[in-house]
Amino acid sequence: MDIKTNNSKRLVLVSGRAHQELAQEVAEILGTKLLPTTAYDFANGETFVRYEESVRGVDAFVIQAHPAPINHWIMEQLLMVDALKRASAKRITVVAPFFPYARQDKKHKGREPISARLMTDLFKASGANRLMSVDLHTPQIQGFFDGPVDHLWALPMLADHVAERFGHEDITVVSPDSGRVRVADIWADRLGAPLAIIHKRRDPDRPNQVEAHELVGDVKGRTCLLVDDMIDTAGTIVAAAEALKANGAARVIVAATHAVFSPPAVARLSSGAVDEVIVTNTLPITADKQFANLTVLSIAPLIAAAISAVFSDDSVNSLFPGHA
Repeated sequence: MDIKTNNSKRLVLVSGRAHQELAQEVAEILGTKLLPTTAYDFANGETFVRYEESVRGVDAFVIQAHPAPINHWIMEQLLMVDALKRASAKRITVVAPFFPYARQDKKHKGREPISARLMTDLFKASGANRLMSVDLHTPQIQGFFDGPVDHLWALPMLADHVAERFGHEDITVVSPDSGRVRVADIWADRLGAPLAIIHKRRDPDRPNQVEAHELVGDVKGRTCLLVDDMIDTAGTIVAAAEALKANGAARVIVAATHAVFSPPAVARLSSGAVDEVIVTNTLPITADKQFANLTVLSIAPLIAAAISAVFSDDSVNSLFPGHA
């Protein structure tokens, strides 16, 4: 990728240890190398980080994925940002492809935290000037951070893949719940496909458990594309897929940005209810999380393009025609 020359600053890319393969791919696309960094854990679990080169005056981008154990990787990223601030970096951008605690963006009951807001406060306190993430669970999280937030969309990349693979079939885009209807509608417009919605009821006292209910829309004999921002234990997706097949769907394809894949997600997704799963690598997909009907698309080109735009003071929205 051709990065515009900026004589007043230098781009530096640093990576936490959670998903260095993604950071390395981003660096290669940008035509640069990751900053040499020493990072390790003490016997009691405390983390140490140190940069092996000067970062004075640089435009730094700190990439960290947040798989399990999520709190460990959050702390490492906070320490990396703090180290940059104390070493006089000019600007620090936190790149969190999968934003931690994004599902806890509001209080469902009294005496609960708003954890997503706390995360943005922690990044700000550590020294971050800017945040960059992919497909936030809810757009309102952008307003939690006191500074610029670059909200990247994986939808165009995923939709292009689906169109190439399944565009010749009769596709119906399906929202697995009412909260995803707006995004599903954008998918439907992009693919020129009808929209269906599954109404579900979730017990707030029983996390990761859901029961699919009424289906609105025609799916009989059609290829149903279930779209969501993340797959955690796959309870929602599999319940929705079973409801679709019970209503005559020919097959069910799932497209999601974040492959959390907490147990028993792999077993559920391999059970036959879902015919294919398409995700990105915003999170590391280790060998134990891979299965036969899984397709993984790289998010690195999108992140690299966004980093290049921010560094060159260009528009990030221009990366998403129609959504600027």
